[in-house]
Amino acid sequence: MASLPTSSTEDVPPSSSLLQASLSKQTLCMLLGLATYLALISSLRFQRRQTLHSKYSCYGTRQSMRSMSDQDAWVIQKTIMQTEFPFIVLKSLQFALFRTYGIPTISTLLLKTSQLSDSTISFKRYADTGTLIGEFMTFDPRSERARTAIARTKFLHKGYRASGKIMEADMLYTLSLFALEPIQFVKQFEWREMTEMERCAVGTFWKSLGDALEINYDALPSGKTGFQDGIHWLGEIGAWSQQYEIQHMKPHPRNKELAEKTIDVLVYNLPNFLKPLARYFVSYLMGDRLRTAMMMEEPPAFFSGILALIFKLRQLYLRYLSLPRPDFLRLNAFTDKPNKHGRNWVLIYDGAPFYVQPTIWNRWGPMAWFKWALGHPLPGDDGDKYYPQGYRTDDLGPKYFEGKGYRELEGFKETLRRQRMGQCPFP
Repeated sequence: MASLPTSSTEDVPPSSSLLQASLSKQTLCMLLGLATYLALISSLRFQRRQTLHSKYSCYGTRQSMRSMSDQDAWVIQKTIMQTEFPFIVLKSLQFALFRTYGIPTISTLLLKTSQLSDSTISFKRYADTGTLIGEFMTFDPRSERARTAIARTKFLHKGYRASGKIMEADMLYTLSLFALEPIQFVKQFEWREMTEMERCAVGTFWKSLGDALEINYDALPSGKTGFQDGIHWLGEIGAWSQQYEIQHMKPHPRNKELAEKTIDVLVYNLPNFLKPLARYFVSYLMGDRLRTAMMMEEPPAFFSGILALIFKLRQLYLRYLSLPRPDFLRLNAFTDKPNKHGRNWVLIYDGAPFYVQPTIWNRWGPMAWFKWALGHPLPGDDGDKYYPQGYRTDDLGPKYFEGKGYRELEGFKETLRRQRMGQCPFP
């Protein structure tokens, strides 16, 4: 009687066994690779923070932070801005400027001077302001480029301050935002908060800059007696800034008009069908007080929830799945050395291509094709309209100030050479 056939491992074709073994090895290799990658992230994610604190271990306590120099504060802040939190810090600085437009005295003056009421020059005003701020943040406080940017900023504001068109309280408020907004934005949107030493560096740098711009601190409790350190200065100017907003950030048609012009700049590079969503995004970042002052529509609750989720996922991704940004990919916004015209070029731009070099990449690269498809001008278009030869820092500002103020600038710079030498700004 014949026996029935039975199945056994011997009946499995050799090729099938080899395939299963190969798949098992691939799965194991993938898991080992993933584990190695996660371990690498875990070991490197905080390395830059640790390196920074090791390099500046002399500022390990609040007592020692009292002696933090402007030079050291600049290096620490530059690291934060260019490699640790480049995207969020850049957006926070843009919104710091934007937030000032919620104060009617500021928005009214800007509209009267026609620097943002006319869309044909609003993009240049945006580029000039960003370039001046970027110059004195990016370059050594003792360098001629930083001094020239500070001197030019003083010159552009001098007449308005002397006539009372710009109130000293508005100058102090504007300064406070450039110091406070990056810290707040990083806390809210980034994968970690700034450490106490990093916050002290931000406060030290901007306090020193306020000194260079001759901004009066008498409105602060310790303005006349002196501040202990950058943290102390941040605390007092932060409390004052909040109270100032409560008193002065009120709804006004000029705020709304200025907000509309500025949002046009912020959403410039987007297709028309995405611009309504981008406006909701801007409104979401404003917060209730600024949104009310600018008479802007609140984004739908669903949209706000989606944005909150996106930011949270970004935090988790950066913290656990992303390697730190390498130094060679640091955010550089300007060329380091003057070109053959004795000018510098902007390397990053959001709006119209002011001061951007018309290279083959900038005119024919992927981003250039995208901008061309939107109907936007490219670097080098329209002759000299967008200054393709670059910018001179001592000419930045409204068109009618070009070529003016050179003698006063030299006087301002000479004072800075004597007074701002990278030293500690606290007594």
